[in-house]
Amino acid sequence: MADKFRIGKYEFASRLMVGTGKYPSNEVMKAALEASGAEVVTVAVRRVNLDRTGESMLNHIDPKYTLLPNTAGCYTAEDAIRTARLAREALDTEFVKLEVLGDEKTLFPDNEALLVAARVLVKEGFTVLPYTNDDPIMAKKLEDIGCAAVMPLAAPIGSGLGIRNPYNIRIILETIKVPVIVDAGVGTASDAAVAMELGCHGILMNTGIAGAKDPVSMARAMNLAVEAGRLAYLSGRIPKKLYAAASSPLTGLIE
Repeated sequence: MADKFRIGKYEFASRLMVGTGKYPSNEVMKAALEASGAEVVTVAVRRVNLDRTGESMLNHIDPKYTLLPNTAGCYTAEDAIRTARLAREALDTEFVKLEVLGDEKTLFPDNEALLVAARVLVKEGFTVLPYTNDDPIMAKKLEDIGCAAVMPLAAPIGSGLGIRNPYNIRIILETIKVPVIVDAGVGTASDAAVAMELGCHGILMNTGIAGAKDPVSMARAMNLAVEAGRLAYLSGRIPKKLYAAASSPLTGLIE
């Protein structure tokens, strides 16, 4: 219970953060969120009705969750800044996942524009979680301007390819002090476990759960994988060796 997940002023028990898009129905989404054990739920500001007085996905999200609005679908710094400000006014939160995309085909981040937007939002008091590529230099720049965490992609959004470059993730973990949250590319429970075993502080995922044949069961699997991976990391794995090492003692044997 002492192993809390801290992002800026926020503190959570669960290290799994989940999205709300692509589910077959709101009922399935609600059940999957519950099964995931997540405390943070992200919503795309540009794709949901922020007015709770009418029909809105927000009406199907339990108030117990901490909402993390995101700027998905923004392709310029100006658009991302405007969207974050809208989310702050509508949802009464300065918590934001910042996305500034480079193109519609790859959905890779535009890191130059990301830095511009992050600087502005940090100065305005936002708790900024930027979606970026797995570049240690960019991660350090984002930390230096005051971002509360860094969210490197494991693989392209929605690809389910898992961590393509674990070595870069390890370098990022060694380079910065703020939390590292893997975002995008996690396809199954083993991908989540690998990310946590590397030492990542958390994972945000959507498609890996929502796109599964059974989203609710997959949400539970991801929950368990994140917990197992974190525990394995804290436990300290044995070093890898080229040759065998006997598991039974070789001294003190009775002749």
